[in-house]
Amino acid sequence: MADLKYNNSAPDSAERDAVDDLVVNPPVRQEDQRWITGGLGRAAAARHLLLPGLHRLQNVKGWISPGGLNYLAESLQVPAAEAYGVASFYDLFQLEAPASQGPLHHVCVDPICATSGSAAYIEELRSKGHKVQESPCLGQCERPPASFVQIKGSEDEDVTATTDRPLQFHSTESNRLLRRFGSYDPTDLEAYKKLGGYKAFQTATKLGGARVIEMLTESGLTGRGGAAFPTGIKWRSVADHQEGPKYVVANADESEPGTFKDRMILENDPFALIEAMTIAGISAGCCKGWVYIRGEYTTAASRLSLAINHAYEAQLLGNEIAGTSFTFDLEIRRGAGAYICGEETSLFNSIEGFRGEPRSKPPYPTDSGLFGQPTIVNNPETFLNVLEIISHGVDEYRSAGTHESPGTKLFCLSGEISKPGLYEAGFGVTLGELIAEAGGVRGELQAILLGGAAGSFVGPEDLDLGLSFEDADANNLTLGSGAVMVFSTKADLSAVVCRLAQFFRDESCGQCVPCRIGTVRQHEVVLQIGSKKPGDVNLGLLDDIATVMTDSSICGLGQTAASAVQSAVKLGLLDKRTS
Repeated sequence: MADLKYNNSAPDSAERDAVDDLVVNPPVRQEDQRWITGGLGRAAAARHLLLPGLHRLQNVKGWISPGGLNYLAESLQVPAAEAYGVASFYDLFQLEAPASQGPLHHVCVDPICATSGSAAYIEELRSKGHKVQESPCLGQCERPPASFVQIKGSEDEDVTATTDRPLQFHSTESNRLLRRFGSYDPTDLEAYKKLGGYKAFQTATKLGGARVIEMLTESGLTGRGGAAFPTGIKWRSVADHQEGPKYVVANADESEPGTFKDRMILENDPFALIEAMTIAGISAGCCKGWVYIRGEYTTAASRLSLAINHAYEAQLLGNEIAGTSFTFDLEIRRGAGAYICGEETSLFNSIEGFRGEPRSKPPYPTDSGLFGQPTIVNNPETFLNVLEIISHGVDEYRSAGTHESPGTKLFCLSGEISKPGLYEAGFGVTLGELIAEAGGVRGELQAILLGGAAGSFVGPEDLDLGLSFEDADANNLTLGSGAVMVFSTKADLSAVVCRLAQFFRDESCGQCVPCRIGTVRQHEVVLQIGSKKPGDVNLGLLDDIATVMTDSSICGLGQTAASAVQSAVKLGLLDKRTS
């Protein structure tokens, strides 16, 4: 086994210093030297530093050497074999020395970037001598083709080939969640306060945690990550646990192809997330929060880190927040390229320093979540809705949307439309109205992928579809995280669907057999379609694979891996000969 050789490998001085700086001499937030991120005397309990330690080693040398990994494992009292297993789980960590020095360009090859010229971009980069690695969606679908660059000894960068295309978010006076976007410096706390920042926090401390949670329940707020679970019930379940510690987690590991809303929230309104998570902490009695950001979101992570520092300086985080008796700390954890870590229990394992594999449920996170403790986990969009409910009241909040789906939703529009970007609309808006707001389709509409790779294709005849939870359920669809990917007749949808099948094959963690085998077999069958004569492909096999994965996979990846493929077959998009 490859990891066994690590036992006799030693780090160089730069690797040793990088690990020591994290584990032996960690930074502290307060003058009283409160322990925040680790400490030598608590090494055995600091396994959660494994992931940031791997990031540091990767950055120091441009790869993770046997000596560096061994020293990190020893420092954290983690068996070398386990440390190797964690490091090899993530795409952003290189465990072999690169053939040449220089930045590594991860270029997105998922549907939107692929149909926007990522192949030509890759060829251009390689012709200039750059190292290139094909990558799944990088969360920059509004400005394709996108790339993420790892740079030895420097900060990583998320970049785009289309430098003349600015970030697109469409904020209007009627918007709620987007109203501050572009109107202030996202690292300026005082500017945030002038726009109403921390008024919701002040109101929440006066109302008390019980009333805050009641308001969330009355509002009908549901999770905006795809599952749509009632937020008030989740917070109440954690609050009802009398013994701590309890935690709050923001799931910003949005790796769903076509989705970029949480990235834009963190880049443009980070203080809003901090404020909302603090409210969650004081309402449910949680002592600490964690923001798990996908590894490719370097700009978002940097801005959020600055905002957190300013919040500590202003005593809006830490002990006795804003003169109250509440204590709440907040820490960022950066992922490392694994779609599965968007699943909440996989995310917990990743933070704790284990492979990002899902856990069986029950127990549910509200009873046994991060570090086995009661945990609130929501995505950034959900948290921002909390501020609106507390600031403006339940009735005002419910004045938008529908009775069953109150409030607004953020939609990520990409592909062949005139104005791709992030849009906010009340639930119930039709698909056609949303696309019209984005300037309409460029060319003739062929199909729309609703909900991302785990969603479903719909055709031009479905533009009257209402975008609400009840309408989606009635049509056996899902809104997912709000991705709306538009394809004109110029797109080769057979290739698009094949790439989606490959995506799930590659991103399956392999823990459960139905998903591990099913995603491979699904991709094999999709590859056959279009390469054989009509009738030579057993499409019924796709149905069988889908049934097994949906009914018996541990987590949502396997349960939804066949959704887009099945819908494409139903609409005849894979090959017109087989429809």
